[in-house]
Amino acid sequence: MADANSAGGWHVMELASTAPDTAKIRRWAQSILSNVREDDVLDVLLVITELASNIFDHARLPARLKLHRSDEPCTVSIVAEDASPVPPQLQPSRPDSVRGRGLVIVNRLAKQWGVAQRNAGKAVWAVIPCAAAT
Repeated sequence: MADANSAGGWHVMELASTAPDTAKIRRWAQSILSNVREDDVLDVLLVITELASNIFDHARLPARLKLHRSDEPCTVSIVAEDASPVPPQLQPSRPDSVRGRGLVIVNRLAKQWGVAQRNAGKAVWAVIPCAAAT
């Protein structure tokens, strides 16, 4: 995984390995959001972990995560891009299932989320409200 800072305030993490390292992804996101209230950071960490896990479980490389914080109003935008054209499906979770709750979590925590088809794959995005740390 490589980390880079792109133009326009977007932070980018390339996902180059087929082995997920969600702890590294969470540390990366947390370091970018050091000036955001802890409860909001935890929401972002849940969402970015779920989107990254979906890449490793269902998509194809190359893939990348993008993260951006806006000030007015305070929001955190997350984009998970991968090479698979297959869109994720929001499905109801079942109490007896040990998996399948990722997009349910994203749907509950994000102010907005969606999927954009790209020439070579898709981008799943989410916008999470936040407040500046005091």
